Amino acid sequence: MDILELLKKGGPAMWPLLTLSILSLSVIFERLWFWLHILNQERAIVDSVLEAARDHWDIARDIANLAKDKPIGRFLYAPLNLSPSDPETFRLALESSAEEELAGMRKGEKLLEAVIALSPLLGLLGTVLGLITSLRSIRIGDLGTEAVAGVNTGIGESLISTAAGLIIAITSLAFCRLFQSFVFNQVKLFHKVGNELELTYRQYTLKHQEFEGASNCEVGS
Repeated sequence: MDILELLKKGGPAMWPLLTLSILSLSVIFERLWFWLHILNQERAIVDSVLEAARDHWDIARDIANLAKDKPIGRFLYAPLNLSPSDPETFRLALESSAEEELAGMRKGEKLLEAVIALSPLLGLLGTVLGLITSLRSIRIGDLGTEAVAGVNTGIGESLISTAAGLIIAITSLAFCRLFQSFVFNQVKLFHKVGNELELTYRQYTLKHQEFEGASNCEVGS
C-alpha cells in the first residue's frame, strides 16, 4: 500500500495529519541539527574562557567573541564585552544574556506541543467520519450478506486516521521531551558557568582596586 492509497483510505482527516507530520518533522530535523552543532564544542569553549579569565580578561573576551556563533559563546561574550563596571551590572548582563539564549533554544517547542495535541484529535475525527459513512450504508436486508463484509472493511480503513494521528503525536512527544531535556541541561550549565565567571570577575575587580590603591599610595608618598 503506497502513501497516496493510504491517504485516500484514511479519509479527509489524513491531509491535515500529513501537514502536521511535515511541520513536526521539519522542527525535529532543525532542532537535531541545532543541538548537534552547539553541543559538540560547548565544553571546550567554556573551559577556554574560564581559564583565560583567571589571568587575562581581554583574552577571555576574544575567545568568547570567536564563539559567538554558538549560544554559550554569546552568553559569555555579553558580560565580558562590558566596560569595567560593578559586579551587579555584570550579573545582570549574565542573566539577560542567559534568558535570551534559552528562549532561542526553545524554538519550535510550541509547534511540537500543538502537533501533539491536535494529531490524536484529528485522527479520532477521521475515524468518526469514516464510521458514519460506513454505518450509513448498512441496510437491514444486508445483514449476513457480503455487503456487510464491505462495511467491516470500511470500518477497518477508517481506523487508519486514528493510528496515523497517534504515531505522529507519539513521535513528536518523544522528540519534544528530548529537546526539553537539552534545554534543562543548558539551564544548569549556564547557571554554573555564570556563577564561576561572576566569581572570577569579582576577584579580578578586587585585585584591580587593590593595585590602584597601592599605586595611589606610592604616588602620594
